[in-house]
Amino acid sequence: MPAEDAIIIRLIDQVITQTVPGQEACESGDWQCRLCRDRRCAERDPNAVGTLVGVGADRIGTSPGVKRKPAVAAIIDHTLLRPDASEEDIRLLCQEAAEYGFASVCVNPVWVGFCKALLGDTGVMVATVIGFPLGALPAAAKAAETIQAVEDGADELDMVLNVGFLKSGKYAEVEEDIRQVVRAAGPLTVKVIIETALLSDEEKVKACVLAQRAGARYVKTSTGFSKGGATEHDVAIMRRVVGPSMGVKASGGIKSSDDVRKMVAAGASRIGASASVAIVSNGGGDSAGY
Repeated sequence: MPAEDAIIIRLIDQVITQTVPGQEACESGDWQCRLCRDRRCAERDPNAVGTLVGVGADRIGTSPGVKRKPAVAAIIDHTLLRPDASEEDIRLLCQEAAEYGFASVCVNPVWVGFCKALLGDTGVMVATVIGFPLGALPAAAKAAETIQAVEDGADELDMVLNVGFLKSGKYAEVEEDIRQVVRAAGPLTVKVIIETALLSDEEKVKACVLAQRAGARYVKTSTGFSKGGATEHDVAIMRRVVGPSMGVKASGGIKSSDDVRKMVAAGASRIGASASVAIVSNGGGDSAGY
């Protein structure tokens, strides 16, 4: 057993009594095909249409004979979380998401109802953030935020883990914090932002295990408002810990198609970016806001 694997197993054992299996990489040489865990897509296997990718299964974005939008768009959360984002900015975000076929728009909670009305039956989900960007709210407050977001029409919730509690070794409290949001979200997808830039590798492992135990569907690297964003190293650790049973979202500082390729190769199944249009249209670009 490689030394790194032994370390990860030891750390998991500090939090739970059994390990989580790893995930086999897709044998396809096409990086976009690695988005699909079982290589089930409309082009390779039309009988598999109807399942989803990125929310715990496989997302199907097209079918044989149908002109498709950029394939990578289906795993991107088109994001605008700047505090100064205006109504017109949010409107443009939704228009772009519908045009390019992004998985979701990710906005601050106050914009959820507005985005839901704009996106209608486009198939683009509305994601919002909970306990953002510090994660330092009481668990009950995060649950209340979640309930309001659900009532407003949110489809997915990206919550910030309580980093201070994690660093204090208060693992039961961290797990309960996540679990309260998961319960408040009901059947909706909860992604746990662990803020990797603030954590040691050991803490990243523990955060992923706690998110998994609490019933979250994704672990996510970053808020984009801390001292660093997603790295291949962090994504690879997260994927190895949670295995195939959860999604891994890479977010923060992803600005080009090359960045996306690297994150997917490392194990990401969803991408958070504000440079989304540049990524899918011309390979990259600079964009503020995430």
